[in-house]
Amino acid sequence: MNLFFAMLVPLIITGVALYGMSRRVDVYNALITGATGGLEILYRIFPALVGLLTAVYMLRASGALDLAAVALGPVLDRLGLPSETVGLMLVRPISGSAALGAGAELISTYGPDSYIGRTAAVMLGSTETTFYTIAVYFGAAGIRRTRYAVPAALCADLAGFMAAAFAVRLFF
Repeated sequence: MNLFFAMLVPLIITGVALYGMSRRVDVYNALITGATGGLEILYRIFPALVGLLTAVYMLRASGALDLAAVALGPVLDRLGLPSETVGLMLVRPISGSAALGAGAELISTYGPDSYIGRTAAVMLGSTETTFYTIAVYFGAAGIRRTRYAVPAALCADLAGFMAAAFAVRLFF
């Protein structure tokens, strides 16, 4: 079974290439055209990604996220969200890697079977890196004005955070 999973991706690539050849498609040219398009998209979205990641690391290094956690703690407790997860909730819409670091820190501090550890894990799985996703997809589509997409996505993130805390309380 391990051999099957190890060979799965090469088999899929081979199958796609053989299918294309059976349809008389120049597979290599199609690959080069697709790679060129991908690099063009990367060129358009790269500045936004660099800016987002720089801002996240600056916020973490400056201690601004810790101050926000202290300020927002009482409000989150009333909403049923553990105040210890505020750093995760503030970073998650911006950077997946920073959120994973914050989640790992919560899990190592409070334990994987604690309410906070489980809530952090479910939050990581039930929300999206909103600004990264918007930058990538809107940048790839050439959309400059996000209008209602950002507020709607942030509301969805808040709903995901609240649903994560509720689900952990309900099932554990």
